[in-house]
Amino acid sequence: MLTNKSSPMTSIGLLCNYVELERSTVWYTVMTMKAVIMAGGNGTRLWPVSRQQSPKQAQPFGDNETLLQKTYRRLRRGWSDKDIFVSTSVDQFSILRKQLPKLQSSQYILESARRDTASAIGLAVAAIHKKNPQEVVFTANSDAYLKETDAYVKVIKDAGALVNRFPNQTVLIGIKPRFADTGLGYIKMKKQVDSIGGHDVFLVDRFVEKPDRATAERYVASWQYLWNPAMFVFRADAMLEKYRRWLPSSYKLLMQMQSAIGTSRERATIKRLFPKMQKISIDYGIMEKDRQMLVMPADLTWSDIGSWSAVHDMLAAHPHHNVSRAKHISIDSRGNLLFSYTGKLIATAGLQNMIVIETDDAILVCPKDRAQDVKQIVVELERQKLNCHL
Repeated sequence: MLTNKSSPMTSIGLLCNYVELERSTVWYTVMTMKAVIMAGGNGTRLWPVSRQQSPKQAQPFGDNETLLQKTYRRLRRGWSDKDIFVSTSVDQFSILRKQLPKLQSSQYILESARRDTASAIGLAVAAIHKKNPQEVVFTANSDAYLKETDAYVKVIKDAGALVNRFPNQTVLIGIKPRFADTGLGYIKMKKQVDSIGGHDVFLVDRFVEKPDRATAERYVASWQYLWNPAMFVFRADAMLEKYRRWLPSSYKLLMQMQSAIGTSRERATIKRLFPKMQKISIDYGIMEKDRQMLVMPADLTWSDIGSWSAVHDMLAAHPHHNVSRAKHISIDSRGNLLFSYTGKLIATAGLQNMIVIETDDAILVCPKDRAQDVKQIVVELERQKLNCHL
């Protein structure tokens, strides 16, 4: 349990003092939830393995199971196949469907253009809302590493129960930080307002984007800050109401597309209207404007597999250890990530804290602390029209 500096009060008293939350008059004895796996990204920071036609979520890192398959297997511990959906782009559909053969094609919510996370989540919510406006929904990113599956399932289920208790509120899952990470966003909490299933519940104060080292160290030392893994739990009708309020033009398009979902007009309507959606992340479009969000801290071993340095952190028992998925001869080398996808031998002498990734048509070499810059390589490839390497 997190340390809370406030004086003891009942949860209802705290709720009344700090925010107007509408408690549901009905307690659902049987709660359904739909999981939406967000799997539409390209993963440019994991080039040259992640490509337009083989994005990172469709790739294995460390074993033979892809990130998408790991996410699906994790969710199956708590949800049936019929309650799992995948949000992705039309051009990635055929790739991803082969990896999850138990899901029906109707469980893939397909974007016809890249319009960022607010549009992707909005379309998924509109599709689920059409069948059940009061459905509880949560989003799961397809590119995250999580160790404690049972604890993960429990905190999501508890968050869903909290949404049933307060149906107009979005509940975030925050990760208790294990170290000062400057590459992640943080959630700052206000005072505790409730508890459920052994989890404390806090009001969200604000979001903080990628702090510098000194600031991140202060955050880790404080009980008020959590890593933001973009795990959202909400009721479908409440979320669409937030779109109506803060993204009205996108909301109108979502309602038009929703009317066509499940009909012969669905594909053509989404193809025509979705590119008109505002290109904005859900963080900027919705979350940062919502002053009534709740957050549940979770003690999970979690990592955003968004860069090659994160892959090393996930696989290495110690930061100084080499991680190699290749035939590797090492002379006085440490802290390196070395992958060969063609079976070539990689030999290193005096190499420290480097990334070396070899595929059949490209080789990436960069320091681990410059791993975020790999996406700039993709930008340069696009500028030079080297499409064969994209």
